[in-house]
Amino acid sequence: MIENQIQSPEANQTSNRKRIVLLIGGGCALVACIVVIIAIALAEIPFLQKTISGNPSSMPQVNNMPQNQAMNVVMPPARDHPQANGNKMGNPNAPVKIIEFADFQCTYCLHYWQETESQIIQNYVATGKVYYEYRSVGGFIGPESAEAANAAYCAGDQNKFWDYHDMLFANWTGENAGDFTSDKLRQYAAAIQLNMNQFNACLNAGAHNDQVVQDASDAKVAGVQGTPSFIINGKLTVGALPYSDFQQVIDAALNGQ
Repeated sequence: MIENQIQSPEANQTSNRKRIVLLIGGGCALVACIVVIIAIALAEIPFLQKTISGNPSSMPQVNNMPQNQAMNVVMPPARDHPQANGNKMGNPNAPVKIIEFADFQCTYCLHYWQETESQIIQNYVATGKVYYEYRSVGGFIGPESAEAANAAYCAGDQNKFWDYHDMLFANWTGENAGDFTSDKLRQYAAAIQLNMNQFNACLNAGAHNDQVVQDASDAKVAGVQGTPSFIINGKLTVGALPYSDFQQVIDAALNGQ
């Protein structure tokens, strides 16, 4: 259920069959490690495919939505984002607060977005029971992670964070695969009709880089060791779990448990 788990660097050296991990805390500074470990990471693909449910067929299917040929991007399905406010949505006074720590390059964050997120929004956020917030985990998987997060926060300046969030996941094809280069990030912004002068100025300046680094620091303090992870009324829930599992946790929080 977890895209990447945090371990010590020594643990990485003991076996090429162990999962590739990145320590949270350095944010984008950890990107240099990726070049060194990418060959080992390729060997880990069969293992990672089994970590969702043990069945490779359960891996999320991507890019199966209509193409916007003019922009050369995949348009996400239409979704409601009730009371959207930057990277948050819902009633700020809702009895349950959920903070999602995720990475736009994370396979299992994509799986959660495809299978579970919209149900939580429909049944809990739209009904005033949950206040929902998305945060990045810095440059957790690679430089494109931090760049995509900065771009999403730039879209949030125009109150289209969630539209851009959906666009990023709809156009995911793999980790560090070039899906979130500056040119593509601009294409996604144009596709959701952002003010491009404002967006480009924000993107070029890295206006939200400090926020992205702070996200990584906050994740570490919260005990996050993999993505996606969720803080639900102060309690950590880990992984792209089935919706029924989230129901149990959220309902317990609604009952004061």
